[in-house]
Amino acid sequence: MSPARSLSPSQAASKLGVSAKALRLYEQRGLIVPERTSAGWRTYGPAEMARAAEIVSLRALGLSLAQVARVLGGDPSDLEAGLAAHEACLHVQAQQIASTLEKVRRIRSDLARGQAPASAELAHVIDTRAHLTVSFDLPWPWGGEMFELRDIRPLNYITGPLGSGKTRLAKRLAETLPETGFLGLERLADSAKARSHLDADAALKARVERVLAWLIDDGAQRSDALIALVVALEAEAPRVLVIDMVEQDLEQTTQMALIAHLRLRMRKDRALFLLTRSSSILDLDAVGGGETILLCPANHSPPMCVTPYRGSPGYEAVATCLAAPEVRARTAGVIAWRPDAIG
Repeated sequence: MSPARSLSPSQAASKLGVSAKALRLYEQRGLIVPERTSAGWRTYGPAEMARAAEIVSLRALGLSLAQVARVLGGDPSDLEAGLAAHEACLHVQAQQIASTLEKVRRIRSDLARGQAPASAELAHVIDTRAHLTVSFDLPWPWGGEMFELRDIRPLNYITGPLGSGKTRLAKRLAETLPETGFLGLERLADSAKARSHLDADAALKARVERVLAWLIDDGAQRSDALIALVVALEAEAPRVLVIDMVEQDLEQTTQMALIAHLRLRMRKDRALFLLTRSSSILDLDAVGGGETILLCPANHSPPMCVTPYRGSPGYEAVATCLAAPEVRARTAGVIAWRPDAIG
């Protein structure tokens, strides 16, 4: 029998359904120790893959990296909390399925009596999601072309080079979509406003503290910028939230913890639009099914949806817009400037 084949980081990540960056993070936190070739390259054998699969499963239950470490170390208390939350989600799904089954039975009963269902009723039992769509004429720097985004997902990224119009697109989305708020960069200078919201709402404060504790467990650093984001994310309204440059004033480990939290706790009843140029927020290898990438091209052609696969239209353009936080810091405060027309 031939020995089990070891996998490279990219092969292991693909098999596990995570990014190679996630595997490196697990290694940095001491959760997994890959083997090394004679040349020093990381490899993942059967034992490492089994360990990594366990980590991925625990993360899917909503556990922070610190909680994962405790569970792997033999403390089941955090696992109980994760399983309880997962059970609650399953109960909700079961209720939705039971409701849909009842509607199907009723339609079949009506058919037996010769009564055909309305098209809208039939569509509802086939696909029970509440689709959110938007369409509008694009503002400057575009030429007024019609923009339409169908079936808006829980997590949406807006990216593009400097001067591409991504902030104007984001603001128009916030103006057009119902029940939508825009969280701008003024949040960074008004930490007192976030604190006043917490002082006025004990339930909100409790939710914010729970999320902050999870984020810090996952490697985040507590800061006014992070608190302002979490307060907005944990507020009951609006239904849709557009966040300008979500990574602003957050260092790399905080960005990675934040996006992990948003992915693990995606809400089907709420949509987020994140303006970003950070590869720690928008990791193209980690984008999943509930996420959409919107690219504002440099040539001001209409914004386009980009699938996160190499070779797909717009993929390379998105990749060139993104950089690690330390690289992005070099252009902090830089804005695009359009000189007045001469003559």
